[in-house]
Amino acid sequence: MQEAETPAKSLPSSTLRFKDLVPVLYQEGRFQGDPVTLGVGGFGRVELMTTIKHGKYYAMKRVSKKQIVAKRQEEHMLFEKKILKAIQCDFIVRLYSTFKDTRYIYMVMDFCSGGEIWTKLKEVGRFDEPIAVFCTACVVEAYAYLHKKNIMYRDLKPENLMLDQRGYIKLVDFGFAKELMRGDKTYSFVGTPEYMAPEIIKNQGHDFAVDFWSLGILIFELLAGSPPFSSSEPQKIYAKILDGELKYPPYMNEAAKSIISKLCRPRPGQRLGNTKNGIKEVRHHRWFGNMNWHKLRLGQLEAPTVRLIRKGPCYINFDRFPVDHTKADEDFSGWDRDF
Repeated sequence: MQEAETPAKSLPSSTLRFKDLVPVLYQEGRFQGDPVTLGVGGFGRVELMTTIKHGKYYAMKRVSKKQIVAKRQEEHMLFEKKILKAIQCDFIVRLYSTFKDTRYIYMVMDFCSGGEIWTKLKEVGRFDEPIAVFCTACVVEAYAYLHKKNIMYRDLKPENLMLDQRGYIKLVDFGFAKELMRGDKTYSFVGTPEYMAPEIIKNQGHDFAVDFWSLGILIFELLAGSPPFSSSEPQKIYAKILDGELKYPPYMNEAAKSIISKLCRPRPGQRLGNTKNGIKEVRHHRWFGNMNWHKLRLGQLEAPTVRLIRKGPCYINFDRFPVDHTKADEDFSGWDRDF
């Protein structure tokens, strides 16, 4: 990893020690004095940490080793670490260090203080066009970076998009990411039902085209407040996706409908972003007509998302979670030797 690219203000990962990390505590409310939890998932929790000396904040993902073994996710975890360690992209969360003990593995990452896009979307109902355009453009840049490195993301959804303090979007959670050589296909059944491309559901083998399908679904959800294909039962969602009829709300404009329908074409080879000119075609679509891609990459745009970010304690933009006193079982299988 090139330390040269590390901005001076951040701590080089090599000097970050587990014992230097201390939990940030809620300062008020019913959880006052408890450690701040930023999120809870099937595998573990993400906690807000800081260092005694530097006062920089980190998000630390803590995952039960035993559960990873039980759900046969060892390869996924090792691959997630490998990917995140190698990534140097402003639109993807940065991994600083990993640690482990007998019960957990810990991943110490960027703290994106603006919170999840999902939370913001629920708060406001649906996004104004400029906010949706900006969020999607950040994702397009993350995709361009990953696809160039032959990595499919496969888990796009508002829950996996975080806002940094400036309102720029970072992609988090690489549990479903996969390395794939151009021209190859993979047959695993992964993703979030609402965002799954038809070829995954039909088990026909899939490639990078699935990321463009999910981009279309994301644009729809950001503008409408809910995804186009939904139901409480996954089987019904799959049936709707295969049926493929997109019903647009009346307030959605022509440019938005155009980019969504081109990204969500049933045939992967015809999807915007997956034809011969690649991701450039997405950038050049008229829905992004006002986007200055160069300035976005340099971080020189004023993010319209800043108005979604609340001011207050560092955890103000996150839901609150009670502390979890249960301890995971120990695991000595040794799958995490290289972690």
